[in-house]
Amino acid sequence: MSGETILQALDIGKSFGGVPVLKHVDLEIRKGEVHALMGENGAGKSTLIKIITGAYSKDNGQLKWKGNNVEINSRSDCQALGISCIYQELSVIPALSVSQNVLLGKEPRIGKTHLIDYKKMNSMVQELIERYRFPLNPTDCVNDLGIGQRQLVEILKGLSSDADLLIMDEPTASLSGRESEILFSIIEALRDKGVSIIYISHRLEEVYRLADRLTILRDGENVVVLEKEEINPVEVIRLMIGKVVDESEGSVKTLCRTGSEVALEVRDLSSRGVFDKVSFQVRRGEILGFGGLIGAGRTELVRCLYGIDGYSSGEIYLEGEKYVPKVKKSIKRGFGFVPEDRRNQGFIPLLSINRNTALTNYDLIRKSGGAISKKEELKMCLNAIEAVDIRPKDPDKAVGLLSGGNQQKVVLGKWLMRGLKLLIVDEPTAGIDVGAKDEIYRILRELALRGVMVILVSSDLQELLRVSDRILVMRKGRIVKEFSEGTVTQADILAAASGLLG
Repeated sequence: MSGETILQALDIGKSFGGVPVLKHVDLEIRKGEVHALMGENGAGKSTLIKIITGAYSKDNGQLKWKGNNVEINSRSDCQALGISCIYQELSVIPALSVSQNVLLGKEPRIGKTHLIDYKKMNSMVQELIERYRFPLNPTDCVNDLGIGQRQLVEILKGLSSDADLLIMDEPTASLSGRESEILFSIIEALRDKGVSIIYISHRLEEVYRLADRLTILRDGENVVVLEKEEINPVEVIRLMIGKVVDESEGSVKTLCRTGSEVALEVRDLSSRGVFDKVSFQVRRGEILGFGGLIGAGRTELVRCLYGIDGYSSGEIYLEGEKYVPKVKKSIKRGFGFVPEDRRNQGFIPLLSINRNTALTNYDLIRKSGGAISKKEELKMCLNAIEAVDIRPKDPDKAVGLLSGGNQQKVVLGKWLMRGLKLLIVDEPTAGIDVGAKDEIYRILRELALRGVMVILVSSDLQELLRVSDRILVMRKGRIVKEFSEGTVTQADILAAASGLLG
């Protein structure tokens, strides 16, 4: 690593809807260094990166590239400077081949024509695959690849540009241990060649291994810049949290609200390459929280519990009887599911509140001849609106026009119209304002008081502590810690998720 500065972000500010998310943030990247960027969810990491790459405009501040003031307004501006970004959200196109994705927009042409030279394109990508030792085939359709291999395609896209600065946002989230080791070797080789890397990760062991320096953000502001020898995992957690958690938020009790009868039991559940030998119990009236970092396997686990995805081994018992979940069967048995991606999986934006509420409840509002009772449909919708306080109270309002909090209430409300035994909620308050969060917490607590089992998956540590009766922490597809009595803090959960607490 040389002392030459390649990128400077100075006094960067950004607000959304009047709410500041970056406040006077500075970031300096030197030539040939791996510079880690860390912070809790909502600290401003992704927003800062999107400003550097031209996806967002900054409200104030200055970007400097190799000493010169620059304006980056698009991905093409970014690429022209020599900056490449591998985003956490995959941007691969499933219908295209590996080589078509890697060289999208940079395809070789036949002579002076506009025709793509597919033979040359495949050859170019094969050369990249061999150079970086990725287990990929240039002609394979991305739709046929697993999530880990798709992540490798995304990484290969970034590596194909020969950039001076490579930004990696949670690059190992979907990778296996072997694939991660390949990536680490590539990062070290690129650093030796003078390429600068911004490495965003929640995984402290990766940062400790790779980073030459570390910048920590908290609540949209700079906290500290640490040199390699100053990176202490325990201290990093303290700096990320930045406060002592109130006892009201940090106390997790063993006793459930309505008794202690085990109604759901999972024994040694495994899904190859995703999670392994997961076992736990859920009691009636209990809110069981699942904590962990991105890629820990929490979402995949609850999707299996609901019957959306299958599993390779293990057993599930519902009320003492062996249970093999399928979506239709889960609905009939009283399971509700609020997915992480509510906009694409939880509701249909163009349909009204009325129609969205009815989607999972047609069996309850059908007449004897099979037709839908419009009277019962409207009655159910009005009941859901009142139960979760959807605003505006207009059954005909398209759900896509509602605020994020009210959209989530629609998704919750449709399940409350059924006799629920279990409600699974995955990141239920992501992107929702504080007032709506409190409303959703109230709904979850009321369900638990009625004896409903609630499984809560959340990356919001304060949310886990505030709502859960017990907390299980997953790491790399396994449950590594249970917090069931005494006092637990955000730092405890983060330490367990990062591998610092057994």
